Amino acid sequence: MGVDAFGVGEHHRPDYAVSAPDVVLAGIATRTQRITLGSAVTVLSSDDPVRVFQRFSTIDALSGGRAEVVLGRGSFTESFPLFGLDLQQYEQLFSEKLDLFSALLPEKPVTWSGELRRPLVDQRVYPETEGGLSAWIAVGGSPESVVRAARYRMPLMLAIIGGAAGGFAPFADLYRQANAQLASTDAPRLPVAVHSPGFVAETDEKAAALAMPHWLVNRNKIGRERGWGDAGEADFHREVRSGAMYVGSPETVAQKIAATVRTLGLDRFDLKYASGPTPHEHLMNSVDLYGRKVIPRVRELLTVAGYEPGVPQQVSRV
Repeated sequence: MGVDAFGVGEHHRPDYAVSAPDVVLAGIATRTQRITLGSAVTVLSSDDPVRVFQRFSTIDALSGGRAEVVLGRGSFTESFPLFGLDLQQYEQLFSEKLDLFSALLPEKPVTWSGELRRPLVDQRVYPETEGGLSAWIAVGGSPESVVRAARYRMPLMLAIIGGAAGGFAPFADLYRQANAQLASTDAPRLPVAVHSPGFVAETDEKAAALAMPHWLVNRNKIGRERGWGDAGEADFHREVRSGAMYVGSPETVAQKIAATVRTLGLDRFDLKYASGPTPHEHLMNSVDLYGRKVIPRVRELLTVAGYEPGVPQQVSRV
């Protein structure tokens, strides 16, 4: 269909399908030839960094170097009690485990110590990869998390699930500024990506009609768990019109993605194409339109605009 990458999220609750994304990705690796396979995200806080590296380096071998891991704290907390972890240590768990994971990426003997696990002394981790494991840090929008991604020299994935993309420009700018200050002068530029929800159908009206009921089911179920008020149709249409929802015809979605890419100076855009209990046939049609029509149109729009990755542009409307 022309899609470049496929990501699988990690959840531990009945309304999401996958609790072991690395196992699913390993299966996909044996049935595909070129598509990048990654997590979206791996909840590093409740996992073991050494095992995460081992699992994804194994997928990298199975796929011929096509694996990537996106590390995050996740927006759900079910994995913490499930694996016997203390939510009071939420920040410390992620910070310490990310520090260890970053130490594993060079694939050299590791000596490391922290407070929440026993230290490693001159320890090698296997399997090693042929060309290195691609690892991103997913950030919801805190300056501290953005700077931390720069400090570890990992690409940044901004999760924008509400509000206008332009509002996240300061985070993308901060990341590039932090990289410029923290990296050596000859270090390569690190990419910035956005992950946002959306749905594609033949027309704007059809896309909204198909997507809205399932978005509302998903949004309000989670909202009631977290003490939010219920969202309604007006909230859905506002997010489609000026917020984080990329819903509509191929042309509408392509125009909005291209505007986001230009505004934030992105290298990549990931579409979360499923929302709630959307029927399988509608999802497959959405992916088909996304790959065959939206992606080529986005590339065309960026070429016409003279877009250069990493260099934000002024866009009249986002």
